[in-house]
Amino acid sequence: MADFTSGFWSSFITIATIVSIVFCLLLLLINSKKPAKTADNTTGHVWDGDLREANNPLPRWWSGLFVITIVFAAIYLWLYPGLGSNAGAAKWSAHGQYDAEKQALDAEMAPLYAKYQQQPIPSLIGDPQARAIGERLFLANCAQCHGSDARGAKGFPNLTDGDWLYGNAPEQIVQTLARGRNGVMPALGAAVGGAPEIDQLAQYVLSLSGSATDSVKAELGKPRFAVCAACHGADGKGNQALGAPNLTDRIWLHGGGLQQVVSIITQGKDNMMPAWDTKLTEGQIHVLASYVLGLSQRAPATASK
Repeated sequence: MADFTSGFWSSFITIATIVSIVFCLLLLLINSKKPAKTADNTTGHVWDGDLREANNPLPRWWSGLFVITIVFAAIYLWLYPGLGSNAGAAKWSAHGQYDAEKQALDAEMAPLYAKYQQQPIPSLIGDPQARAIGERLFLANCAQCHGSDARGAKGFPNLTDGDWLYGNAPEQIVQTLARGRNGVMPALGAAVGGAPEIDQLAQYVLSLSGSATDSVKAELGKPRFAVCAACHGADGKGNQALGAPNLTDRIWLHGGGLQQVVSIITQGKDNMMPAWDTKLTEGQIHVLASYVLGLSQRAPATASK
């Protein structure tokens, strides 16, 4: 990947572009010369017995259009990006145009979002217009991971149930949206012991939610749960301040079952929720938070969050 960000490719594109334009200009000059005169004004090439190629110069209108295209290309490359990393005299960029258009749109919508920002997030759940705006924001920014129905997938939380890793208080949802979250489950295989000990701990973890387990192994694994209690609590009910999941329910973000639990204990898990405060305004996050909060209050679900 580093090869594509080095200065070589910028120089290569610049040289290739300039050589191409010069080649087109030379081609025009060569073909614009008056052809040598012949008795019958032909090149001597004959096809199908009597079809002869006339020896005429390029039409002036065609040559003129060709010159115009070369001049246009030169002016364009002077004004806009095209010669490698050169930004051009106009300093235009796709990112710059996007940012300008976004700022203009945000300014236009600011009065509407300002009205909603003055209202508590829970009160917006029943507002049809706020819910419609929140839904569009969700589909544009959140549905790629959580799904258009917000029910998530393996590794991506379900937002329609009542299980919240970091809590469902309005300020907690706003913080999650604005600053993002980074959930880290460290690899504990070495701290727990070998494969038999890890299996016993996994059996105990599964027993906390009433899942089918080997009761003997689960009892042996109970003392080893001490390495997990620091985050999940001695009772296994989790810690929203850390984003540590509740292990006593049957909601599994990364999938349940003995093999999956063993894998997570052994290798750990790292999940990233990106921050949106650089893309969305405070007003947009406020409305989006009300929509997300409303999802769990309107639709029952069984998957994980």
